[in-house]
Amino acid sequence: MRLLIVDDSSIMRRIIEKNLKDYDIEIIGMAPDGASAVKIVKEEKPDVVTLDITMPGMDGLACLDEIMLMHPKCKVMIITALSDKLTGLRALDKGARGFLYKPVNADDLAKAFDRLLKRNENKQSGV
Repeated sequence: MRLLIVDDSSIMRRIIEKNLKDYDIEIIGMAPDGASAVKIVKEEKPDVVTLDITMPGMDGLACLDEIMLMHPKCKVMIITALSDKLTGLRALDKGARGFLYKPVNADDLAKAFDRLLKRNENKQSGV
């Protein structure tokens, strides 16, 4: 499982990285904005992307559109401080597979990743 972490906060990127160290996940990159994320997705084709919504330049929703065009099988988990439910629904409509609100803690992140990865296994096994 290859992961790209996208967030304009370096602290948030490190928190996500630290909290996922117990998973069998290779972190292939970290991006501070949507444009950088799109470039990494194009080159590396990660299996999973954690994606912030509010970022300078290309925001998370625009980035999600690009990721889904290039790599539709990628599992994108939105992690955002926005508490706007409509934005969350729009992200899910655009192809995101999960949604977490900041601040995230290790427990929330673990549960969200368990759901994300379990959902994937069920699709592969035809369940």
